[in-house]
Amino acid sequence: MAVALALSETVRGTTSPNPPVGAVILDAHGHRAGAGATQPPGGPHAEVMALREAGERARGGTAFVTLEPCSHHGRTPPCTDALLDAGIAAVRYAVADPHPQARGGAEVLRAAGVDVRGGLLADEVAAGPLRAWLHSVRTGRPHVTWKYAATLDGRIAAADRTSRWISGPVSRAEVHAIRAAADAVVAGTGTIRADDAWLTVRDAAGALAERQPLRVVVGRGGIPDGARVLDSVAETVHVRTHDPAEVLAVLTDRGVVDVLLEGGPTLAGAFVRARLVDRIVAYVAPALLGDGPAALGPAGVSTITEAHRWRVEGVTMSGEDVRITAVPAVGEGGD
Repeated sequence: MAVALALSETVRGTTSPNPPVGAVILDAHGHRAGAGATQPPGGPHAEVMALREAGERARGGTAFVTLEPCSHHGRTPPCTDALLDAGIAAVRYAVADPHPQARGGAEVLRAAGVDVRGGLLADEVAAGPLRAWLHSVRTGRPHVTWKYAATLDGRIAAADRTSRWISGPVSRAEVHAIRAAADAVVAGTGTIRADDAWLTVRDAAGALAERQPLRVVVGRGGIPDGARVLDSVAETVHVRTHDPAEVLAVLTDRGVVDVLLEGGPTLAGAFVRARLVDRIVAYVAPALLGDGPAALGPAGVSTITEAHRWRVEGVTMSGEDVRITAVPAVGEGGD
């Protein structure tokens, strides 16, 4: 299952609106026979990819899948049919499928005599590549991660608005990896005007990645002529509203599941105020500025009892910076 989980991570950001799933097939003797991950929409699911590699060695074997095999006919046939046709004797999956159309595959397989068990590495899978997709199925809207980099005193830029570079090279490389796994990167018109933000995925040498997420610019103001987000490197959508719910509605209609919020403090404050941030990834640099814009703008808090409370998921070093990930505390919204 750990191998299947790692495989699912390699396709995160390429499968939406389908989930990024990994699968491994062991033959009847317990030897690895095949492995695969979900292909882009319209392509084979993870189980089919793994079965193709396994071939006849799948008969009598065991399938390990990060998500309960689907039992409905969508763009592709049910994975339960593929597993049964291949003669799989046992299925182990991590997370039950909550989708109202696709769920129930475990019962279909059991009814056909397959030994099925769920829950293997469920927490790791649910908090990993499937986090955004599971959230979108349960809530009907994309999962939103707010990423920012700030100094120890919470500043994202100096008094003169210079901000390059607050975080170090390791953190910046991590941010590009986070972008690469997202379906869409969102920023406000203010950020575009102030920084000419490109919102692209690049490697350490500055070369553009082959796959780029959708670039989303939010705000009623115009995008300056010649802005880098208007180039042909990736698609850009201008959502002319300041309402976070309206932004997410537009992205939902486009099949977006995983959103990375990279706008400035005003846009971040609007999303936090609306309780539409589901995870925070903060890079805190060992520097002090004492002045300059803060990471978060007005968030609807006037007294300490109204503070938005979060639960820290992890704290780790990122080069010389500290990376903190957090999710809403119980009762604070989110998933």
